[in-house]
Amino acid sequence: MKNLRYLVFGVVLVSFMMTSCKKETTPVNEAQTLVEFLESPDSPLMKDYVSTDMPAIIGATEVKTLNEVGKVYIVDIRDAADFAIGHIENAHNVATTDIFTHLEGVDLTPYDKIAILCYTGQTAAWTTCLLRISGYANVYSMKWGMASWNADFAASWCTKVGNTYATQFTADATAKGAAGELPELMTGKETGQEILDTRVAAVLTEGFGAAKISATEVFGALDNYYIVNYWPEAHYTDPGHIPGAMQYTPKEAMQLAKDLKTLPTNKTIVVYCYTGQNSANLTSYLRVLGYDAKSLLYGTNGMMYDTMVAKGLTNFSDTQVMGYVYVK
Repeated sequence: MKNLRYLVFGVVLVSFMMTSCKKETTPVNEAQTLVEFLESPDSPLMKDYVSTDMPAIIGATEVKTLNEVGKVYIVDIRDAADFAIGHIENAHNVATTDIFTHLEGVDLTPYDKIAILCYTGQTAAWTTCLLRISGYANVYSMKWGMASWNADFAASWCTKVGNTYATQFTADATAKGAAGELPELMTGKETGQEILDTRVAAVLTEGFGAAKISATEVFGALDNYYIVNYWPEAHYTDPGHIPGAMQYTPKEAMQLAKDLKTLPTNKTIVVYCYTGQNSANLTSYLRVLGYDAKSLLYGTNGMMYDTMVAKGLTNFSDTQVMGYVYVK
């Protein structure tokens, strides 16, 4: 009987200790877990997209060449009405919210690449990032969107280039913010893959509408935003940058060990590049991490176009419009 009492006491003690340990288990730092998962070169799904292939872009000419030999799967995410007016032969019209379900139902093994198309290349870039970090390693957004395919679609770019803010660009440097914490994520998941899947679904549901901002909005209240100049350091001073913008080097700065933690978690982040296509990629990535990030539409092509042309920097022009045949 005495031994039995000791046995019961031991069982109760072990049970108490196990319960106590459970209560004291450190909660998962979801953002940290997610970033480490995304940056891991050993992941079977990706290879640190933000620091390697971003932005994954394909030109209209390559899309045409691959399409002629059946080696590219084309997804056109424009509205159905615009798709009906004209689209690339063999293209599939899919809403962004349905793109994962659509691709999961397709045998993609015959195709070398998957091309995502929109009007200007910006929404496609945002979508491409979500697909890339989810494991679709051969997905690309078509540069300049359908505007580069034929002049009949070029108005989406031609009407957006301009010089309204050219005189406001400056060479005065602004230091990055101090390193802080990552955003707080509360998906309730524990592994990097589970957190990623949940966050991608949430950002996909938000749509690109939540991730974009116009130059008018930004210049109307510069102090309201943490502005990221997302291009090489040399161009930060020449041709200059938006007043107060901080320079972050593509394929380098947005790593956990670099400058990622200098981004604020309590202020809207505006990312801009030359065309809005790279910034859309990065904005998509940052929103998955939990940042309130927005891509500045049309980049500096929409703010100081003539300067971009004069400096030989990436700019939209008639030479970008291929004049390829399309179907209805």
